[in-house]
Amino acid sequence: MTAIRGMVAAVLAVLAMPGIARAEEPIDILQAGADAGVARGYPGVIGLVRTGSDTRYVHAGYGELSTRTPADPKARLRIGSFTKAFVAVVLLQLEAEHRLSLDDPIEHWIPGVVPDSAGITIRQLLNHTSGLPEYTDDPRISLPYIAGVERWPAWSPQAEVDIALQRGRIAAPGVGFAYANTNYVLASMVITAVSGRHTADEVRERIIEPLQLRDTTYPVTDPNPHGNWLHGYTWQRDISVADPQIYGAAGAMISTLDDFATFTHALFSGQLLPPAQQTQLTATVPTPDAGNGYGLGVLHAQAPCGPVWTYLGRTLGYDNRLVASPDGSRIVLLTGNEFHYLADNAAAARFLDDAATRAFCALYSPTAPSPSPSDQQGGR
Repeated sequence: MTAIRGMVAAVLAVLAMPGIARAEEPIDILQAGADAGVARGYPGVIGLVRTGSDTRYVHAGYGELSTRTPADPKARLRIGSFTKAFVAVVLLQLEAEHRLSLDDPIEHWIPGVVPDSAGITIRQLLNHTSGLPEYTDDPRISLPYIAGVERWPAWSPQAEVDIALQRGRIAAPGVGFAYANTNYVLASMVITAVSGRHTADEVRERIIEPLQLRDTTYPVTDPNPHGNWLHGYTWQRDISVADPQIYGAAGAMISTLDDFATFTHALFSGQLLPPAQQTQLTATVPTPDAGNGYGLGVLHAQAPCGPVWTYLGRTLGYDNRLVASPDGSRIVLLTGNEFHYLADNAAAARFLDDAATRAFCALYSPTAPSPSPSDQQGGR
């Protein structure tokens, strides 16, 4: 579901790596990457290239193994850590409404949730500089899903935070970047404290409904997928049914490639935030990879063709990646519907990462054609 420890290093490392042979068109590069991903272990791969209003699709393999249903690029899927950008937008909008400041200590809004939390601010939750540890690394959280022993154990946000704190602090607040899903569990608790409502309600009314993201949801308790669904697998075991509370605001959301591309464009083109908050969204702190940085729920990197916004949205059953131009006008998305917990997916993941970056750079090069005024569908 959400990105696991080492996510940032993994996504940034592939941005300049050699890989599959270049094709002339971005969509051909992405299709080759989808085919390569399936050949190397994903049940199915779907992808999207969007430039302005021109949208093209790729797909390979299966969206459901038992019926051998072809992977559908318009199917709904779990987007994992892409959820974090939605949560960050809600908090930035609340700040714009003067209902909080990102520099407020979390103790002001959620007293006692994190003992000895002095110095931790809302901003440090959103940019992963709180120094708090990762709760999903604890075997009590993920092993029941991986082993298939218990498909949807319930975890309250406080229980997840308590499990994380048992692992010990990583660093003092503000010392440096350390990715932890725990930060966004706490960020969601702050939203509820400020608004009196569940984060899912705020996301729906502030983002999903205004942008008309008709296939996007933030499930709270319903473990079942609905509608046209890209089934997710772990070691080829269907793990589509899972309790969304395991990741909550760190990665519970469901969407489609189309909807997420629409959100990405709105996010980076300034449609969702006033200028002051847009500046905060994209202000980054250094990650362990020189020259790259993490903003508020978004990751900035240097691709061979220039600066990009990029992300891995990994979750149980899904392996998503995004590459977008600074203004969100050019977007590449690619998803494989299996998430492995061992190194056996490394080669497949590299091909997906490489394909997404190469397709984007072909799309974003100075010689790339201008966006078409009409939508188109491509791929196979």
